[in-house]
Amino acid sequence: MGISAIATLVAFVFYLALMVFVGVISMMKTRNADDYFLGGRNLSGPVAAMSAQASDMSGWLLMGLPGSIYALGTGKAWIAIGLGIGTILNWLIIAKPLRAYTIVANNSMTLPEFLGNRFHDKKNILLGLSSVIIVIFFLVYTASAMASGGKLFNTVFGVDYHLALIIGALVILAYTFLGGFHAVCTTDFIQGSMMLVALLAVPVIAWFYVKGDFISILSKTGVDSANYLSLMYNGNRPYTLIEILSNMAWGLGYCGMPHILVRFMAVKDEKELRKSSKIAIIWVILSLGLAVIIGILGRAFLFPEILGNAGAAATETVFIMMIKKIFMQLLPLSFIGGLFLCGVLAAIMSTADSQLLVCSSAVSKDIYKDILNKKASDKSVLKISRAVTLIVAFLAVIIAWNPESSIMELVSDAWAGLGAAFGPLIVMSLFWKRTNIAGAIAGLVSGALTVIIWDYIPLINGVTIAKATELYSLLVAFIISLVFIVIFSLITKAPSEDILKDFENYKNYKD
Repeated sequence: MGISAIATLVAFVFYLALMVFVGVISMMKTRNADDYFLGGRNLSGPVAAMSAQASDMSGWLLMGLPGSIYALGTGKAWIAIGLGIGTILNWLIIAKPLRAYTIVANNSMTLPEFLGNRFHDKKNILLGLSSVIIVIFFLVYTASAMASGGKLFNTVFGVDYHLALIIGALVILAYTFLGGFHAVCTTDFIQGSMMLVALLAVPVIAWFYVKGDFISILSKTGVDSANYLSLMYNGNRPYTLIEILSNMAWGLGYCGMPHILVRFMAVKDEKELRKSSKIAIIWVILSLGLAVIIGILGRAFLFPEILGNAGAAATETVFIMMIKKIFMQLLPLSFIGGLFLCGVLAAIMSTADSQLLVCSSAVSKDIYKDILNKKASDKSVLKISRAVTLIVAFLAVIIAWNPESSIMELVSDAWAGLGAAFGPLIVMSLFWKRTNIAGAIAGLVSGALTVIIWDYIPLINGVTIAKATELYSLLVAFIISLVFIVIFSLITKAPSEDILKDFENYKNYKD
């Protein structure tokens, strides 16, 4: 290993040690299950904002999105546009009502618990269903983060992908296992800041090198520069309306993401929530825009090297390769380059830790304590939670074991499942008082099943409906779930007076 690689390794070790240290400190603040899962509802605005956005974007922001732009051009930015709109609407429309309703609904600590309390579900049907859905789709989501970590270490240090996968999983496990929500949110704040710095610095430096010959270099890379820079082209062919709608539909997923919604629930008060919404909106506009620019500039900046072919997993290393080319040639800059690469690692870890925590809360709090053993102590719930964290991480590593697995595809499937199952139900629960438990159950089941059938079962000439139609399952499943909620709520018994009273109390709630 050369001196430059050693300097980079030192940066990684320093960063990873800092994350574990935060976990140890956070463990001292974790006294009970409420602290472990929701941080005692005491998050400040900046921490809530950065934590929500860092846990949202994951390795997809710095690997999946730039990689798809690099391979197929600016047209792949429709996903970023949809996500940007979805993020803004989520903070402006969902955050405040959800926080208020979870407090009114018996101070709910998790999304499944909120749904159970919102509809006075004494049989715990909603609690069980939503917990199972979370575990299924978060396994796939966590696997995408683990795969990102494996590819990062493999590309930077030449470490075997499988060994890298295990190393990354162990570090994430360490601080999540120890500190729970406190650790996850504190590390996410650090990680979100690092991601933004890396996103700001790299494209500026790259543009300095290619600005004079950008178009001519781009043409030499095997793409039509006009098509490549057009929003209306997907590679060398025009976008169809279905493809644009499918990409934009990613934004629908936000109102159904448990690891993001739990941040809204944990904010200290409305004043901090307003502050966090402003920070989060600015962060997401900057980060998505810069990630798109990185993919575009990377095509010219890395030339004559071409990463894979259209859609190949190798294109997802474009940001990493740009950092290596900029910083790793000169020893004094190697440590700085290592810190920028830690920004990629930060994106990966900030999502994986949140997903592990949501999975563990779904099993230990919602299934074990609220369904199987209602007399369970906080101490036993914490033990179960930490055990589940280990199991989920192990299963995610197995799913991500194939080095050719696409981060984009893994994220796409998980995002659709969670967004379709929970998104319509959260919206209707907050804004339509006629929504009842029958509608809630119908919405959860129809949304999740539609995604599974659409994405995984080959029903048309040996391929899935998603492949045959090129229509994103989230768009279809979201609409189906919404329709099922309305129909089943209207044809069954109206909500009880107690449920309607809770709805009015939440509408009038103020800190």
